[in-house]
Amino acid sequence: MFKRIKGTQDFLDLSLFNFIIDQAKKHLKAYNFIEIATPIIEPLDMYRRSTGQETEVVSKQMFKIVSQHENEEICLRPEATPSAIRAFIENNVENTPWKVFTWGPMFRYERPQKGRYRQFHQISIEVIGSDSVSQDAHFIKMMDRFFTEKLSLDNYVILINYLGCSADRQIFQENLKNFLDNKIDKVCQECKNRRETNILRIFDCKNPECQEIYKDAPVITDFLCQDCSIEWETLKEQLLLLSVNYVLDPRLVRGLDYYCKTVFEFVSQNLGAQSSFCGGGRYNSLVSQLGGKVDQPSVGVGIGVERVLLLLEQMADKLVLPQEPALNLILPMDKEQNTLALLLADTLQNSGLCVDILLEGGSIKSMMRRANKMGAKYVLILGEQEQKDKTVTIKNMITGESNTVLQIDAIKRIK
Repeated sequence: MFKRIKGTQDFLDLSLFNFIIDQAKKHLKAYNFIEIATPIIEPLDMYRRSTGQETEVVSKQMFKIVSQHENEEICLRPEATPSAIRAFIENNVENTPWKVFTWGPMFRYERPQKGRYRQFHQISIEVIGSDSVSQDAHFIKMMDRFFTEKLSLDNYVILINYLGCSADRQIFQENLKNFLDNKIDKVCQECKNRRETNILRIFDCKNPECQEIYKDAPVITDFLCQDCSIEWETLKEQLLLLSVNYVLDPRLVRGLDYYCKTVFEFVSQNLGAQSSFCGGGRYNSLVSQLGGKVDQPSVGVGIGVERVLLLLEQMADKLVLPQEPALNLILPMDKEQNTLALLLADTLQNSGLCVDILLEGGSIKSMMRRANKMGAKYVLILGEQEQKDKTVTIKNMITGESNTVLQIDAIKRIK
């Protein structure tokens, strides 16, 4: 017997999964986003350039594909933002801001744990070609409204930070290195390595001793230039006017190298240690990094579908999920009625009804038991007499009422 690959899962009931995707599509269309689709395989070097060679995603978590026929490096996509940027550049999109979203499986090789899989699903939303900080405020409000109004979530917090421009970060990094030099013997080896490769990533460290040290570290918003300071104050003011409740988190840097200025995460204590279920921010240089002739300041976000599922499963009884169409089950009493059952099913299905047929035979008692298990609303019985009289016996499985009608009147009777 074969078993599924470690870190993957089977979805045998997609009702809640599809509810999230459907609600996201409806919500984003109301904000004038269009849906796109990109391949799950992409050039490996694209993620080295965009996500960062020293990030855990690239250095430890990539699924690389070795091709026997072509000398090229390919990977399974670990996230969708670089794919959207590549599509923007390669297809010569001219109308900006380009507001798009996509969803599907992503792949990262990491230790499987609650809400984290090696194949997982993300909804990725991007606004490519807008430099306005008001776009950030509008974007965060859109996400807050989605989780609150469309998914009925309330037990979460929005964390926000501002990373400034590249000049701000360079000054901040120098101050952070000076701070860390006096503590270097007390931090873990990984933080020592990050000091040399990407010092902002020390704030992602999960070591409690390191986190205690970093409570006294410099704060990046204390090193903003005048333009960035104005933007940061504008963002906070607009979020306040839009009634978005948030918490300032000066240690929030996000795990990917391309982020600048606004960064944010939606977190919930109901998810345990891995509390984030949605995160994103501004990335203003990614288009040029991936070969675009003209840079396009952008903002985007990724929603972890599996993590949102964990939150919704705790309150599924409060959700108004779409009702499945009522099942109408045809029971041919013998093989001689199978052809008639096929014709009747085809007629009913052509009128938009949900229909199935029990073609495996059995006693009327056993077939009725199966109809109950399948949740049929009506059973349509075709026996020898019904075939001769061109009738069908329709039984309402809820009320127990039975009626025999002409087969041509079956649609009218059921509807």
